[in-house]
Amino acid sequence: MTDDRKGGAALIAGAVLGLLTMSLHPSGRDLLATGQFSPTAFLAGLAHAIAIASMPLSFLGALALSRRLAAPDRLAVAALVVYGFALAAGLAAATLSGFVAPGLARQLIDASPPATDHWRVLFQYNGLLNQAFARVLVVASATAIVLWSLSIVSRRALAPGVGIYGLVSGPVIVVAVVSGHLRLDVHGFGLVVLAQSAWFIIVGARLWRSGLETGAHRPGGVHSPSP
Repeated sequence: MTDDRKGGAALIAGAVLGLLTMSLHPSGRDLLATGQFSPTAFLAGLAHAIAIASMPLSFLGALALSRRLAAPDRLAVAALVVYGFALAAGLAAATLSGFVAPGLARQLIDASPPATDHWRVLFQYNGLLNQAFARVLVVASATAIVLWSLSIVSRRALAPGVGIYGLVSGPVIVVAVVSGHLRLDVHGFGLVVLAQSAWFIIVGARLWRSGLETGAHRPGGVHSPSP
């Protein structure tokens, strides 16, 4: 199997797991709802464990994509570096939301006044940290998509149409988040994941197809790694 095919599969798998994460993701209010803590905490842990598991896959796919788009302008390399920062922020956001928040919510539910106020402040502070890392994740990943898309369009590699989609959607997402028009709650973040997952799935499919075509043109149909 060629590197292109492996990378394409990794991009698609990472994007699908991201969509699965958002389909399971509960809200912070659900954690504090009467009688809902245990199932919601389990769901939060499961959703964010899937999110964390998707990150190495996504980075492996991004590495293959950057190798495929490698050029003297180094746009693809820059995209990979920025995407690495995005995933680091995503790891922090997922850990805070999936594992720290349920623990704080448990303490808040069990506490009695005046300790309740202290745990509520910590719970809210954890939410602010989660939102900050989520904004870094969204802005950095959108920037990476723009850089990859520039490389796709300038080199006419893979599918130019998906490059144009990335050049349009990336800035729109960045402006919406930075301006505060898009709140990164479950619904807002879900929209971002949906928009970016579509890009990654299409690019992953093109990488997979490119790997098939590369292998088909080699003697005996041997699938050697792409240069």
